[in-house]
Amino acid sequence: GHVDAVAAGWFRRAAEQGHDFAQVNLGFLYDRGRGVPQDDAEAAGWYRRAAEQGHVQAQFNMGVMYLEGRGVRRDIVEAARWYRLAAAQGHPEAQQLVGDDGR
Repeated sequence: GHVDAVAAGWFRRAAEQGHDFAQVNLGFLYDRGRGVPQDDAEAAGWYRRAAEQGHVQAQFNMGVMYLEGRGVRRDIVEAARWYRLAAAQGHPEAQQLVGDDGR
């Protein structure tokens, strides 16, 4: 609703300045279509920007996007790479998926 649209505006301002927290949250809004039109490619783009800065949840989300082929071409190897990065930072779901601490 309106609150999501306002949040999207603020997250976008911060995300464009390179703030990883805002980038992953803006990605989530696009992922879910909250306050902005649902757009997998836009979601993946914002998740990637945060993930490349080391944001653990964004790294996990990139794994999901690649595994499901949402916003990116489906690529199991690339999904595993992002899951391993998240697991190495202690992300519990990623650790379960890769079977260890990611190292």
